[in-house]
Amino acid sequence: QVQLVESGGGLVQAGGSLRLSCAASGSTFSSYALGWFRQAPGKEREFVSYITWSGAGTYYADSVKGRFTISRDNAKNTVYLQMNSLKPEDPAVYYCAARNRLASRERYDYDYWGQGTQVTVSS
Repeated sequence: QVQLVESGGGLVQAGGSLRLSCAASGSTFSSYALGWFRQAPGKEREFVSYITWSGAGTYYADSVKGRFTISRDNAKNTVYLQMNSLKPEDPAVYYCAARNRLASRERYDYDYWGQGTQVTVSS
């Protein structure tokens, strides 16, 4: 079992930055692949980024590539999402997720989810 708690969301102006954190507890964090997803009102939950258990592999949705960076600190049981150059299309509830297998872009592949953190971008 893994429990995930996101933090770091908030209101930021377009072009600004936020860093989301996701703290994990309950199991061997370092063995889990981690992903970030987001869901805007009226839309499906969509993939944003993932990072492999070792941190050596990362992948990004085209919509955030070059602006967002995922990282993890296994000593702190935490995964981060640094979001720069935020755009009006980025607002959503951002979720972190974990799976004890290879990293995936598919939300249904993940076993554990956090409660989400709201990101709002003002233009």
